[in-house]
Amino acid sequence: MSAPGIFRPPAAVNEPVRGYEPGSPHRESLRGRVQEMEGERLDLPSVIGGEDVRTGKTSEAVMPHRKVHVLADVHQGGAAEVERAIDAAGEAWHDWHRLPWEERAAIFLRAAELLAGPWRDTLNAATMLGQSKTAHQAEIDAACELTDFLRFNVQFMHRIYEEQPISSPGVWNRLEYRPLEGFVFAVTPFNFTAIAGNLPSSAALMGNTVVWKPAGTASLSAHYLMRLFEEAGLPPGVINLVYGPGAEIGNAALSSPQLAGVHFTGSTPVFQSMWKTIGNSIDGYRNYPRIVGETGGKDFIVAHPSADADAVATAILRGSFEYQGQKCSAASRVYAPSNLWPALRERLAEEVATIRMGDVSDFGNFMGAVIDGKALAGHREAIEEAQAHGETEIVAGGGVDDSEGFFVEPTVIETRDPGFRLMRDELFGPIVTTYVYPEGKWEETLELIDESAPYALTGAVFSDDREAVIEAEEALRYTAGNFYVNDKPTGAVVGQQPFGGARASGTNDKAGSMWNLIRWVSPRTIKETFVPPEDYRYPFMQPEDGAPADGSAPPDRP
Repeated sequence: MSAPGIFRPPAAVNEPVRGYEPGSPHRESLRGRVQEMEGERLDLPSVIGGEDVRTGKTSEAVMPHRKVHVLADVHQGGAAEVERAIDAAGEAWHDWHRLPWEERAAIFLRAAELLAGPWRDTLNAATMLGQSKTAHQAEIDAACELTDFLRFNVQFMHRIYEEQPISSPGVWNRLEYRPLEGFVFAVTPFNFTAIAGNLPSSAALMGNTVVWKPAGTASLSAHYLMRLFEEAGLPPGVINLVYGPGAEIGNAALSSPQLAGVHFTGSTPVFQSMWKTIGNSIDGYRNYPRIVGETGGKDFIVAHPSADADAVATAILRGSFEYQGQKCSAASRVYAPSNLWPALRERLAEEVATIRMGDVSDFGNFMGAVIDGKALAGHREAIEEAQAHGETEIVAGGGVDDSEGFFVEPTVIETRDPGFRLMRDELFGPIVTTYVYPEGKWEETLELIDESAPYALTGAVFSDDREAVIEAEEALRYTAGNFYVNDKPTGAVVGQQPFGGARASGTNDKAGSMWNLIRWVSPRTIKETFVPPEDYRYPFMQPEDGAPADGSAPPDRP
């Protein structure tokens, strides 16, 4: 039962990013936690209905930058574990969806404070070791962005609940934001611990129960996220963590009549396959499942002839190579005008040569390793394709080394073929391809950007000419869901730049805003009439001669 009172949650603020400067206590604390966790080899169970579930069939979670180092043995689930998780979610739903919103909010606000405080080093270290993120990349992701999601989602939930209809005299109209009927299937990627935490928790905050399948290459951080939620007081069965092969876990979840929604971040082909499966099974579900997905990108930077070459170069270096280009928002195609390219090319070649790559426990490195051998093989193939292409050359980088870890050098490619595959296909690695356009072909280049790739996630324009910025904003209106002016196309902040794109990039439901959370409720309109009518007849039915509307004789007049 809800306590009497109209409650307002604490005002959400973005978590400050720690710098981890030499000599700082935060640096030493994080470094110590990394070293401690390096020495551990954990046994990671699924967590279903609040119970640890070990199947005995395990896979190894390794460091991408030191591939022989095993961090954990991960118990692999299958269809049986998914069915058990669905049952646990169904059982937990009965109490959880009736729990007052402020009680649900308190759990996730507590999780935010735990993450910002005593759990910060652990989640950062797990992300560094298991996903090969530098201290800075782990900090802005696992600590700050996820803390922001947990805080701001409560604020967004409150705003949704406050959206109510008007009422006419004698009537009270209300909107009740019911959780979905069934379970939400959350499928999360390796590249952002914040996404792995947000996709199940945002749906749970709105009163839903969840079956969560994390990426196998992010098993370590997923384990600690689940333990964080448990310490914050999340009841058993509200979020059920199931490790296992994607197809096996996904097929079992999508075949359940109780599927109420899918919250997905990952590749475009996988999302499209899931959508097809749902469509082909649509008559077997109790409700039409909500489908929310953020998928791939072929994100661009376009420079106008008036742009500052140094600013463009910095945006390319950071936007393309931070976290080895393994961000769905990472810049992977650049359109540079012929007047700027000579200076821009020289600056890029000089700066790429200074980028340090290696073990992320060395705080002097700017880059770590790509996530696994499959990713490395795809990047090697792309680089070799560029080397063999008659109109393409490597400007900087191009090296690949998997002797110790899965290392791909930051690579800048120049092509004279705007239709070259590397200008169209998502690579998801530290490779950026540049097409140099004639400086007088600005409008034509904007059209080329819009038509060259099927994605529409992020993009950036650099220009000191305001008219050119306006032209780009209009011409590229549907080419990016997150559009940046004189800034790199990465680094969206919760509450500041709601994130998501359309076309082949997803459903554009904007994580980090109320527009995402509203997908996890099913509104019910309630109309209450205080004094209901007692006669079915309306005034217009009265006869003009004063006779009663029931056809009887009019009363005698004096």
